[in-house]
Amino acid sequence: MSRRFIITGGAGFIGSALVRHIVDDTNDFVLVIDKLTYAGNMDSLASVASDPRFAFVKADIADAAKMRSVLASYQPDTVIHLAAESHVDRSIDGPGEFIQTNVVGTFTLLQAAVGYWRGLPAKQRDGFRFHHVSTDEVFGSLGPDGHFVETTPYRPNSPYSASKAASDHLVNAWHHTYGLPTVVSNCSNNYGPCQFPEKLIPLMIINALEGKPLPIYGTGANVRDWLYVDDHARALLLVATAGQIGHTYCIGGCNEMSNLDVSTMICELMDEILRRPSGAHASLIKFVSDRPGHDLRYAIKPDKIRSELGWQPQETFERGLRKTVAWYLDNRMWWERIRSNVYQGERLGVVA
Repeated sequence: MSRRFIITGGAGFIGSALVRHIVDDTNDFVLVIDKLTYAGNMDSLASVASDPRFAFVKADIADAAKMRSVLASYQPDTVIHLAAESHVDRSIDGPGEFIQTNVVGTFTLLQAAVGYWRGLPAKQRDGFRFHHVSTDEVFGSLGPDGHFVETTPYRPNSPYSASKAASDHLVNAWHHTYGLPTVVSNCSNNYGPCQFPEKLIPLMIINALEGKPLPIYGTGANVRDWLYVDDHARALLLVATAGQIGHTYCIGGCNEMSNLDVSTMICELMDEILRRPSGAHASLIKFVSDRPGHDLRYAIKPDKIRSELGWQPQETFERGLRKTVAWYLDNRMWWERIRSNVYQGERLGVVA
């Protein structure tokens, strides 16, 4: 039997990967809700946009009347909530937008979901799920050892992570107080096709293509656990449909790499594919002043989702990064539109 999903933020990087996965690999129906701010891109949904099981509504999740209306008219079985402001540097420059979307928007969506869920017939009410998608950044910074797990205490250090921590707590409160059947997932750093080019990996690839400096914060020693976006999409669908109500699932790629090592690997791949007459791409690496409050290390131990739901990442970092570099080389029109209109590669999040 086919399911009906509403996916907020479905025109974004992770959301569009999830939408493509559902349309391409299942018989389910998807309605995307997206405000189409700077990071929302309908080009990322072009491959599924004509499918009769796909629908789209341009709307702000903080618009209470619109959220109630969409839920009532579409009658979803599951809401997967990905809509969020997501870049740490932008949150340093303008934290208000992060509070509005990530906190107020999540609250508004939860209120609409509770009202919709309460009005469902008993059988449909029992099958409804609200899946909130979050980040490992809510847990703060790790030292050289250890991993984040579902019971790790929250210690957010940036306006972005604080806003996501707040939204996580709201979702859990709406489950415990109102009975809304929720699940939460916290993921590590994603990478892959269709990622907005202010993030590390696409920024390095595009700057290398254009022969521009490759800026690395501090010494480049900050470590992240890298998760290929299609692996994450598979995990999200599993959590939404088979996760235990009221539970949290940590989703990690088990690929810890420093920012410097990631950048060096991109340079080596670019050297293979597109040689520069003036020398190796690594010569473009430029160390810049560090991000304020830059967390040293994130790493997730995804034992729970492996044991309960049978998920594990399929991509190694080396293979996933090669696929990602190839995608940006083959899809210049996708990112050139962004470079010419929305984001030119400038640095954000500099505190005077």
